[in-house]
Formats: sequence, C-alpha cells, structure tokens
Amino acid sequence: MENKIDSYAGSLVASLVSHMRRLLFRVLSTGAIPNHIAFILDGNRRYAKKRNLGEGMGHRAGFLALMSLMKYCYELGVKYVTIYAFSIDNFKRRPEEVQSIMDLMLEKIEGLLKEESIVNQYGVRVYFVGNLNLLNTPVREAAEKAMKATENNNKSMLLICVAYTSTDEIAHAAKEAIEEKWVQIQESSKANGAQNGEISQEKQEGHQTIKLADIERHLYMGVAPDPDILVRTSGETRLSNFLLWQTSTCLLYSPKALWPEIGLRHLVWAVLNFQRIHPYLEKRRKQV
Repeated sequence: MENKIDSYAGSLVASLVSHMRRLLFRVLSTGAIPNHIAFILDGNRRYAKKRNLGEGMGHRAGFLALMSLMKYCYELGVKYVTIYAFSIDNFKRRPEEVQSIMDLMLEKIEGLLKEESIVNQYGVRVYFVGNLNLLNTPVREAAEKAMKATENNNKSMLLICVAYTSTDEIAHAAKEAIEEKWVQIQESSKANGAQNGEISQEKQEGHQTIKLADIERHLYMGVAPDPDILVRTSGETRLSNFLLWQTSTCLLYSPKALWPEIGLRHLVWAVLNFQRIHPYLEKRRKQV
C-alpha cells in the first residue's frame, strides 16, 4: 500500500513539474527562441573527481544531463542542438580513458535507437559531424546506423561532433573546394574543345576563384544553420577549436556548473540573455 502511495505521489509531482515547465516555456516563447544551440560538454572528469566517482562515471552522469537538456530544448522549440562530444585532440588522452569513452559512446548511440528514446519521442534526426574515419570500427558503424535510421525524422536535429576540431573542418572544406574547382576547370576545358586540356587565362582565373560559399558548402556543419547560442560549462570561456567558423555572431554563455550539473535554470538564463541581445545579433548578421 505504501509503495502505491509513493508511486502515485511521484507521478503527481512529475506531472506538476512538467506542467510548470510548459507554462515557463510558453512565457519564454513570447520572445525570440533560438533556432540552434551548441554545447561544449566541459567538466565530466572534474565532476567525477569532485564526487570521488569511478573512471567513466562522470561521462555517464553527463549523458543523463544531456538527455534532460535535449528534452527541454525540443520542448521549447529549439530545432538544432549540437554537442561537442569528442575532439580530435582527445585521442591524445590515456588509451584506457579513450577506450572507455568510445565504449560509452557505442552504448549510448545504440540506446538512441530504442523505441522509447528521446530521438523517437521528439522526431530527432541524428547527424554525426567530424572526421569519422578516426573512430574505431564499431563506433563508426553505430554512428552510420543511427544516421541512416533517423534520416526521415524532420522535427529537429541533434548534431554530435566526434573526432572533430574546427581547424580540421576548415582544412577539409578547403581541400574539397579546391578539388571541386579543379573538376570544373577540366569540364570547362572539354566543353570548349581546348587542346590538351588548355583553357583561356580569363576563364581559368574565373574558375580558380574560391569564394566563402564554396568553403561553407563543404563544411561538416553545413547541414545546419550557425548557432544562436554556444554554451560552455564549468565557467570556461575558450572555444577549444569548436565551431570557429560558425560563431562570429553567436551568444557565448559560460555557467560555472560542470556539465553533469547543468539544468533547466541554465537553459532559461541562456535564452533570456539571447532574447535581450537578439536585435543586436540580427543587425550584426545582416552586416556579415
């Protein structure tokens, strides 16, 4: 009998909290709602150390925080959520730690595909961003499977940056743009009947010009608009080689909370700050 009463009370409290959150989001929706929020998940290891938890437990706690935050974002109407899950530089950590994170990543990617997962509840398309060839085979295959399984979801998108740095992204995009231009030069040469692949100097110079749009078209993050808010936890204000190209007109919010400690109040504060400077951000974007 006692268990039934406790269960009923727990359900009642959960329902009340959910109702209050919806009311809060309705009030927030009277202002501008960010279309895209990016997160640097900083502080998992410090969280574990602070609470004397075993290795890997900080990242597990961080995953639970991520699931809650994603739910809040999608309920609020944020269409794109990007997370910096694993940098290329993180491969330099101890092999045991890297393997532990890869194992956890594999476990959680598979969990995202379950029927009751947040991905299916909110119609989220999952997109992995970065140099996926650097991942071990099981994780890479799981990532590809998740992208394939959710490709028809169109309500919102979760972009997971793994084996990613912004400098690698820009170098990759530049390389792709150059190769694309070279193909255009060759095709134009053939179409104009040039001898031995020759083409006039004027046309050649025109084809060789690489514009910003050419670079942006080949960026890993080209599948989503630039972020409106970038959140980095643990009070750090460094971008750490994350979305350097995409954040020139973006609000940076750095709460002191470690990543597993982040919650609804931090999201609400970030959105309120975004709404406060939204007119200025819009003006800056039109000037770019």
